[in-house]
Amino acid sequence: MKKISILILVLAFLFAGKVRAQDDHAVKRGIWVTVFSAKKVLYSREAVLELVSTCKEGGIDEIYLQIYQGGKAFYDSGLLDQIKYNDMVKGTGCDPIDLIISEAGKFNIKVFAWVNLLSIGQNDSADIIKKFGNSILTRDQYLRPSGRKNSNESDKYYLREDQLFLEPGDARVARFNIAIIEEIFKRYPSFSGVHLDYVRYPMTVPFIPSSKFHKFGLVYGYGEKNITHFKDVEKLDPRSGLIKDKDFLKWDNWKRQQISILVKRISKRLKERNPDLLISCAVIPSAERAYSSMFQDWPLWLEDGFLDYVVLMNYTFDEQLTSEIIKAGLGLRGAKRVYVGIGAFLLKDSPGIFSEQYKMVKSLKPDGIVIFSYDDLTPGLIASLKE
Repeated sequence: MKKISILILVLAFLFAGKVRAQDDHAVKRGIWVTVFSAKKVLYSREAVLELVSTCKEGGIDEIYLQIYQGGKAFYDSGLLDQIKYNDMVKGTGCDPIDLIISEAGKFNIKVFAWVNLLSIGQNDSADIIKKFGNSILTRDQYLRPSGRKNSNESDKYYLREDQLFLEPGDARVARFNIAIIEEIFKRYPSFSGVHLDYVRYPMTVPFIPSSKFHKFGLVYGYGEKNITHFKDVEKLDPRSGLIKDKDFLKWDNWKRQQISILVKRISKRLKERNPDLLISCAVIPSAERAYSSMFQDWPLWLEDGFLDYVVLMNYTFDEQLTSEIIKAGLGLRGAKRVYVGIGAFLLKDSPGIFSEQYKMVKSLKPDGIVIFSYDDLTPGLIASLKE
């Protein structure tokens, strides 16, 4: 009898360990919900309830709710213009963010504040520009801000993002963004964490692997304050004084550091407020391209603990490319986590392809899968999530 009891205990221990291992590798499922959603999630009580019901049906654990986009506040702000928020309250009869958090909480669905940090879209009258002027914007090596309003003959050789980007090497940008995030969590302490987006310099196609090749493409970071600060510290002019490879590397490392410092400061402030808050970031899925072209060193952010996890924005029809990028990304997670974003907006009319991609991504055992976006989550795609 004693031997049997010991055997039962051993089997129970092994089974518990197996369950724990399975739980440790459980794949979270999330959904991005945009402020420009055609379903008007932030503008009616019915839309809020439909969102939560859809998440429950699809087994979605996490909602990434966009509340700061294009330099505009879609939340109860005392720092920014409240036009959007007032419309939200008028349509819903209450603060829809409070309502979403409350309703989602009934089903243990976490809600994260999704914040666009360095892009202000095409909003050239954003509050930050009104406060500081156009000097707050990053510029390319020809001192043109990002976007396509300042295009010239050379633009036929490359494609620029049609958005204005702030200069991360400008201390005013850091202070402004940190104040916004602190305000959000003071007003909405029940958010499960913050989801950062556009934490990078603008993307260009084709991309160049470093500022050394600035004669053959576009590269950003030449904001007024960033240039001045770099000159003061390194005694080099990034526009005319970079000659040796090591000089260009200093400049590129400088730009990466400015973005990394911003992420670190945000993380530190929020963790001091509440250590349980989760800090995540949507990132360029190819770590090498993110690092060398957009100066987004997300592997460092994971390694140094600035983030709890990243979400690879892996939007493509190409299944082989999807697989290769995810495998590379998962190899960088270390003690932290890596989620994978799937572009439902590309695949909503091809539920079969979505289903196969979802299965393939899940088989690679990422820590989570996030769907972009809620508007594109058709019944066919929801069925795939249940398989």
